[in-house]
Amino acid sequence: MAFSVALTQTDATAQTAAASFVFGDPLPDAPELAARGPYGVGVRTLALVNPDQLEVLAVTPQDPEPRYDRPLTVELFYPGDAPAGALTTYEDVFGHSADPERPNRPLTFLGRAERDAEPDASGAPYPLVILSHGYPGSRLMMTYLAENLASKGYVVAAVAHTDSTFDDVGAFASTLLNRPLDQLFVLDELARRGAGEGFLGGLVDAERVALIGYSMGGYGALNAAGAGFSEAAVAAPFVPNRALALRQTGAFEPDPRIKAVVAFAPWGGPAALEAVGVSGLSFWDEAGLAGLRVPTLFVAGDQDDVSGFEGGVKALFEGAVNAERYLLVYQNARHNVAPNPPPLGAPFTEYARYAEFAWDARRINNINQHFVTAFLAKVLKGEPTGRYLELVERSNEGVWAQREDGSFAPEHSYWAGFENRTAVGLEFYHRPARGRE
Repeated sequence: MAFSVALTQTDATAQTAAASFVFGDPLPDAPELAARGPYGVGVRTLALVNPDQLEVLAVTPQDPEPRYDRPLTVELFYPGDAPAGALTTYEDVFGHSADPERPNRPLTFLGRAERDAEPDASGAPYPLVILSHGYPGSRLMMTYLAENLASKGYVVAAVAHTDSTFDDVGAFASTLLNRPLDQLFVLDELARRGAGEGFLGGLVDAERVALIGYSMGGYGALNAAGAGFSEAAVAAPFVPNRALALRQTGAFEPDPRIKAVVAFAPWGGPAALEAVGVSGLSFWDEAGLAGLRVPTLFVAGDQDDVSGFEGGVKALFEGAVNAERYLLVYQNARHNVAPNPPPLGAPFTEYARYAEFAWDARRINNINQHFVTAFLAKVLKGEPTGRYLELVERSNEGVWAQREDGSFAPEHSYWAGFENRTAVGLEFYHRPARGRE
């Protein structure tokens, strides 16, 4: 059974497919920078192989270091020679392949892109964005953001992490070990191809790179960008034979090509471990978080019951003292602040992997597009978008003004880019890097 987004077609020009809602389209109350950029969007699927990797799920006492060639599928979004109104159908699945009570089912939906379009090199080379999903998840679960960024002059590589997708769920040890390694390999591979003569030749600026990760993708992005794992996490029995030690604090140098991180509800703080019954442990200690030195945008719900908020995402935000960092908070949201809208008609368990029950997911998508655009444009492109990041901390305080008689009246929002009275239910915090106060 397939769940799909159907477009309404009529003979009237005003009611064409372009006027029907597709994931990522701006709603009437979308903030300013949610709008698409000037480029058409192309999309292609790449099959990559990372050779000679530790096959952690096959470790035994007799064979403590089995090796394999690790396959990775990447959905690539890029500025492309795509006609106005171009549409593509994404074919995905949802479910949990390791749970017989949650069989995989097909999921199809539309996007505003042209499959296999020729690249538009008019503004090349473009900064590279690596997009990493949760556990389990899909390389297609954030197409609203990938397409939006490609339309603004980025090459976006959305990675399907082997052992961590809806249709190939493996034990958690593979995700814990491979997330940062997958992200760094994709960076290396696309940098290599961008320097060559093929389709990507001259298209990718691999010296201006952002990592965007959701949940376990955020966990991987923080580590890949410099936040080393704690000794306690390395010594814990999550991954056999201390295999995480190669990404431990002091064991590696951050890749200088990574200039920015966006971490949606990143997993791995103390509250995240407590949620799975492990107390007194975090994947990052003070020294590990201090290793993160690139500008970072954290995004979280203040009711996150997977990664946690006060002892989870917010603790990571406060602890990354050597990075200029921002924190966008959705009040009354839980963990699903990053994905596409949920598939209508899906069983509740699968619907709930996408849904935010106090929010319209389309609204969250638009707000994410706005803030990620402002952040990446400032950090990767040097564009003057800082005013969209210089905000009163609680959006509601900018929406109402108190009259002399003590009553309240609508007032212009203090949040740049939001229409009057629309910036509600949000918080935004900014901390400079240590020594730059």
